[in-house]
Amino acid sequence: MVEKICKRYSLKKSEVVKLAFRYIDKAHINPSEAPESVKSELAKINKRQDDIIRFIRHYEEEQLNPMIRATNSIALRFDAIGKTLETLVLSQLEASQERQTAVLKKLSEQFGNHADVINNQSKQINALYQIHQRDCKKLLHLIQLYSELSACGVMDSKRKENLKVKISNLINT
Repeated sequence: MVEKICKRYSLKKSEVVKLAFRYIDKAHINPSEAPESVKSELAKINKRQDDIIRFIRHYEEEQLNPMIRATNSIALRFDAIGKTLETLVLSQLEASQERQTAVLKKLSEQFGNHADVINNQSKQINALYQIHQRDCKKLLHLIQLYSELSACGVMDSKRKENLKVKISNLINT
């Protein structure tokens, strides 16, 4: 039998024996106890598998499921906090925008009022400028008339009278 295994796996006898002993040791097989039957060995293996499955289920129930529930609880709280913060930030942004809009409206009204005042002052300045221009023309005309009056000789009494009348009319208007 050893020779068949040696040929099948291309191993030396010493290697096959060494590997067989390692296997027996790792599998915890007692060579002094002969296996009762294949069925009993399979039953032992099945029992061992069932023990492992029970252990996994127990571990799952005792350890993993509580961790999963805690993780879900944390995730739900995190989502709730995130939504609360989002709502709070949005409401504060909206309030801030409303305040900014109110301030901008007030500024716009104030600028409108200032523009009206400036326009009115501009009209007044324009009117004063027109009056000033008219007065300057009148003054120049008076100066011209006085210079003509002063240039008139003694003999031009009629012309002097006409100039005096023009001067008094110009002063009274």
